[in-house]
Amino acid sequence: MKIIDARVIVTCPGRNFVTLKLITDSGLYGIGDATLNGRELAVSSYLEEHVVPALIGRDASRIEDTWQYLYRGAYWRRGPVTMSAISAVDMALWDIKAKAAQMPLYQLLGGKSRERVMTYAHCTGKDIDSCLEEVARHVELGYKAVRVQAGIPGIKTIYGVAKHEGERYEPADADIPAEHVWSTEKYLNHVPQLFAAVRERFGHDLHLLHDVHHRLTPIEAARLGKAVEPYHLFWLEDCVPAENQESLRLIREHTTTPLAIGEVFNSIHDCREMIQNQWIDYIRTPLTHGGGITHVRRIADFASLYHVRTGFHGPTDLSPVCLGAAVHFDTWVPNFGVQEHMPHDALTDSVFPHDYRFEDGHFLVGESPGHGVDIDEEAAAKYPFKRASLPVNRLEDGTLWHW
Repeated sequence: MKIIDARVIVTCPGRNFVTLKLITDSGLYGIGDATLNGRELAVSSYLEEHVVPALIGRDASRIEDTWQYLYRGAYWRRGPVTMSAISAVDMALWDIKAKAAQMPLYQLLGGKSRERVMTYAHCTGKDIDSCLEEVARHVELGYKAVRVQAGIPGIKTIYGVAKHEGERYEPADADIPAEHVWSTEKYLNHVPQLFAAVRERFGHDLHLLHDVHHRLTPIEAARLGKAVEPYHLFWLEDCVPAENQESLRLIREHTTTPLAIGEVFNSIHDCREMIQNQWIDYIRTPLTHGGGITHVRRIADFASLYHVRTGFHGPTDLSPVCLGAAVHFDTWVPNFGVQEHMPHDALTDSVFPHDYRFEDGHFLVGESPGHGVDIDEEAAAKYPFKRASLPVNRLEDGTLWHW
């Protein structure tokens, strides 16, 4: 079963997506997601110029060999562009192999470990009261876990919170990066009040999550983790920039709040120390950025040895292709934790028809062969790429900070 054609499709039905379609001489094809928010043209060019020519004529059934060829064959290994491109190829090859076997992807991986996949929703508000109303709305929709983010008095723009009531939050909102202002002290003083209010209204059965978005130093993150301990968070996410993996040790020594990290990681080497030292509780690396199913499966297996569970990144800037493959992976992986869920809009769903479905706070996996997600190329062509950049952050004194 040889690969005879490959197409890189860039489309923007509200968000920019990069999709790889591999076609074989048997008539089967596979779909992979290579989306890299803010770097879509870089990864699509890399696919077209370097990856696609090397794929034509290769045996589509030799997934492991192709993965090693693309990874080991590059002297400059890893990196977000390279690993997103490898992820797309790997995802598409698993899709083809499952179709050839006439079985859904989760069966090819080893079968179900669970009947449904718990998800968490994003609940935001310009202040605590409006955030509480969003939590109430999502509880009514059946969610058992919610991520809460609220505006901070004295800070104009906060990560995760839409600028206007009723709007969907969209960080990549400008052609050239916007500049936001950040105050760590105002944030640290306010967040415990948010969780106190949520627990007072909704009790302790609802799982609560929070994303710091890499903005604290290790000792500041330790302070926050300790401050929110009475509210029993499901996790505290990305509390520090993790280039220095050992920084998580200091936080772990000071708080029992569970820690999640990894949505910007692209290989097992980015998280190896923090997993084997049990400095984290959840690994967030998504299939689209972490080398696809082949490599993320290695990360998950390694994590299972140290009681670390998966918690895949799942924003709307990863396409339904990634989400569909993730639901199959979540259904199979023994050490599953939770799946992030930011619902795609109807337009995106029309470009990427799929058979996974959401029900009562959970995803239910589809039963069609492969990962169950396709792309309508005719529809995709109606929505050309639009450049969109993520913001940058500065402290109140003007110092450039982490976004």
